[in-house]
Amino acid sequence: MKYKITSIQYRIRFLNLGMLSAHISIRGAITSLLLGIAVTSLPALALDMEGALTLGGKAIPGAKVTLWKTAGTASPETIKETSTDAEGHFELQNLKSSDDGNIYYITTEGGPHEGVALMSVLGTAPLSSVVINELTTVASVFTSARFIDGVTISGNPLGVRIAAGNAPNLVDPATGKWGSVLLDPFNSTQNTTLARLNTLGSMIVAFGTTADEDWRTEFLNAASTGMGEIPRNTLEALSSVARAPWTNPAQLFELFGKAYPQPEDGSRREAPYVPYLAYAPKDFAMILSFAGGGIFAPGKLQVDVEGNIWSGVNWMPGSQSGVYHNIGGGTIKLSPNGTALSPPITGFTGMGVDGIGWGTGMTKDRVWVSSFNGSIGVMDLEGRQIGQESDFPMAGKVGDLMGVGVADNGDVWIADATKNQLLHFPGGEPKDGVVVNVEGLKSPFGIAIDAQNRVWVSSSQSNIVTRFPAGDPSKAESFEVGVIARGVALDSKGNLWVASNMSPGFPQPTLPPGTPVMKQFQLMTEQMLPTMAKGTISAAKPTGVLNMIRPDGSQPAPKGFSGDKGVFIPWGVSIDGNDDVWFGNFWGRGVGLMAGDDTRGHPEGIKIGDVVHVFQSGSIQMITDVVVDQAGNAWAANNWNDVNAVVDNIDPARASTTWGGGTGISVIYGVASPVSVPAIGQARKPN
Repeated sequence: MKYKITSIQYRIRFLNLGMLSAHISIRGAITSLLLGIAVTSLPALALDMEGALTLGGKAIPGAKVTLWKTAGTASPETIKETSTDAEGHFELQNLKSSDDGNIYYITTEGGPHEGVALMSVLGTAPLSSVVINELTTVASVFTSARFIDGVTISGNPLGVRIAAGNAPNLVDPATGKWGSVLLDPFNSTQNTTLARLNTLGSMIVAFGTTADEDWRTEFLNAASTGMGEIPRNTLEALSSVARAPWTNPAQLFELFGKAYPQPEDGSRREAPYVPYLAYAPKDFAMILSFAGGGIFAPGKLQVDVEGNIWSGVNWMPGSQSGVYHNIGGGTIKLSPNGTALSPPITGFTGMGVDGIGWGTGMTKDRVWVSSFNGSIGVMDLEGRQIGQESDFPMAGKVGDLMGVGVADNGDVWIADATKNQLLHFPGGEPKDGVVVNVEGLKSPFGIAIDAQNRVWVSSSQSNIVTRFPAGDPSKAESFEVGVIARGVALDSKGNLWVASNMSPGFPQPTLPPGTPVMKQFQLMTEQMLPTMAKGTISAAKPTGVLNMIRPDGSQPAPKGFSGDKGVFIPWGVSIDGNDDVWFGNFWGRGVGLMAGDDTRGHPEGIKIGDVVHVFQSGSIQMITDVVVDQAGNAWAANNWNDVNAVVDNIDPARASTTWGGGTGISVIYGVASPVSVPAIGQARKPN
């Protein structure tokens, strides 16, 4: 960088925020250095930016280039404008940058065709050297999909920063080439995100070079979601695709084929990027997965106030764990851009916790986890344990623990899955915890607390959801849902959504009272697999539903929503800022999006309970939970991978004994409406 003023504070800030994918050791070193530095009054810096604008690798001369900065909900500010020279180069001089929370981005317009408009999101500081092209455009609009309107990027400040921090995972803004996360072995070979990115980028190139006006018109029409005006240029078109990538994937792929015909001998198309898609996708979503930090068989996901992703994990990475033999895992943390922040293999540990199922809860400043072995862990947002196991009055007197629910008033509730009781911690204080008995609980699993301070609890050994006033459990009432009720979540209106593994009427697996949770999974799977082998349950004949219970106790669909076979043994459920419902489609190996109580934001004809889309990918395995962050990204927990590795304890295939637990946590960029985090009580839009 050509600094006019140098500052150690700026360089630290650039490393820690501008390059969010930095290794944990670098992050730790920077944090340590910051302890001795005052950062409350960082001076503004002046620097020069040199850039290149290309399309298909060729320079674009005479195009308008605009550098913007945005701090959140206000309209972005134009910093400087210029034009590219005959070689497609440009320079922006004497740029001022300070540690003020702004996000910087560049847009371009003009060049080989008036409809070519490109973008690159740079991050929390201008860069000394940038390349803007079709790939940076795809990466920028997909990660910032929920904040883009034409050339404007604005929205809740945390969400805008999260979006900017994820763009380099797909494409490096300094080089205009593929990002390091996209290129890692986990993503470059296990999903089609690289091919999707290249296919969309190639179509932008065709738009500005070889395509005729008929093709361009078809492309803009195919990119439309049918809910607004037809896009006018490539930037608007890609932004539209990013917000609803399931809308017209077949038509877009057909246009790719017209632009770059497949030779009859099956050899390479003359597309500017390889690999490209060989088959029409079900959607054009950008999906990446992240591992490390102790991730293996994550259960319930949570997002903290800073946008970090947390989960307790069933088993320890590298262990040959399943439902018969298992080594419990710890608690994991990912940064908002997927960087592992928890210790490798073990994750965060302590307070006797050994293996975590559905028991991950989030308050404004603490993480609560409950364990298969009956222990409870509480830590701060840096993963430091708060207190010790003996702080809990009921230590050693409870069974296998599952869901953790947090109320608006700070109360914490935990489900005891084997002793059919709840643990209540008023104000979130461990020492004040008490055991609460509630009639009708049968292996309680998920917990949510509404705005009236009523506690909702699902029971995984029945078809019942129980509700009671927090101050008077004797007034409990029950509601019938599907069989084996799992995850629960409240929308902004106070409607409770619950996912049940099996549809109403499906035979309840035989489980003796007090059966340990891992034994429950073993017995249920053993009873289900023969049924599946007979074809009674299959992708063509799925089972499982989502139910919605209104605050007055009524249900618009008492038998639940099955989404026209789109729901297949669902597990977790979350609500986004549009009150849409996201669910882990466990046996369907996918992430489901269901229209909520208010179908605004969807095309005409979509009804409550309709499955809008199910996302699938090689990086998406058997999903337990899905959560949405403030940028509208949907994060999914790969809980199981190979069922045979989970249940075979006689003579398992040695090569796959570590495949029982799911690998990593996956993210689908920009497909949801941003929601306030952490998800405490009823869903809320971000401020």
